[in-house]
Amino acid sequence: MINLLPPAEKEKIFLEKKKRMVIILWLLILFFIVCLILVLFSAKVYFQCQAKIQKTILSQTQKEAAVSKVKDFKEKIRLINSKLINLKSFYQNKIYFSEILGEISQTLPQNIYLTNLSLRKTEEGKIVASLSGFSPTRELLFEFKKNLEEKAFFKEVYFPPANWVKAKDINFAVTFEIFSQ
Repeated sequence: MINLLPPAEKEKIFLEKKKRMVIILWLLILFFIVCLILVLFSAKVYFQCQAKIQKTILSQTQKEAAVSKVKDFKEKIRLINSKLINLKSFYQNKIYFSEILGEISQTLPQNIYLTNLSLRKTEEGKIVASLSGFSPTRELLFEFKKNLEEKAFFKEVYFPPANWVKAKDINFAVTFEIFSQ
């Protein structure tokens, strides 16, 4: 191809081509920058969404942990309450031996000796005592019976008839209910 254009015109066309190339290059660079900004903005939005999701998951996990702790605490409280109820029941059914022994010893005449004492709680909650012992005379045994019957602490005092057969050296037995407040 033969180029018949004058050198000034050639220079002008060359400058035009160069100018177009620079404009195209700047447009490509601008397009690249815009694309890069859009990609970075999309990444930012994505990571912000992921951060919100993770925060939500964390708060739900913390709530579940708190609920779990509350449930564990309630279970511990229930166990402690059941233990306390058992202890309360135990102490309500407790028999105070010292009080009972003190009351019995106040009613014993001199020279009467006890050989056995047994206490039991009935299903109705009454305390029944069974005593056995030795009395040198029938009069002392009768005095013991009278003393037991006079005390409001003892109810339904029962001496079997076999206790009254011998006049001396009596091995006796007695049963009664204990009324304590």
